[in-house]
Amino acid sequence: MVSPEREDPRDLVLTLTLDAPRAAVWRCWTEAELLTQWFTPRPWTTEEVFLDVRPGGTSRMVMCGPDGSRHPESGVYLEVVPGRRLVFTDTFRVAWEPSEAPFMTGIITLADDGTGGTLYEGRARHWSMADRDRHAEMGFHDGWTKAARQLEAVARTLGGSG
Repeated sequence: MVSPEREDPRDLVLTLTLDAPRAAVWRCWTEAELLTQWFTPRPWTTEEVFLDVRPGGTSRMVMCGPDGSRHPESGVYLEVVPGRRLVFTDTFRVAWEPSEAPFMTGIITLADDGTGGTLYEGRARHWSMADRDRHAEMGFHDGWTKAARQLEAVARTLGGSG
């Protein structure tokens, strides 16, 4: 897939082909009850999800570790192109209230693969090289790949609905 994004050394990028229709993959990103089923790589879970999927809309969720730890996350959607592109950031927590410590902007790009599947690109654009390196050390590629495969499994249960 050719991403509309310019390459930036602060980016971490995951590109996969998912065996699920693009409309179903989009639903998994934009419907709270579906996002809870795949967003964090198991054995982690995602709880208390709120999504207001529109430019300027807020997302909130709690990621829970297997040790019982709870990690609240919130952010704002910057761009929403239904079925194709979702851009969100933790730079703002609610509306346009600045975050204490911005870490990244996420850019999800979806396209049809020509056989009923989805070309999927997940891009994490960081504020600094140190943040990028920290995210890589946290297991970006492994974690985002596991989560994307979990997304694929959920999306397959939805068929082409959208």
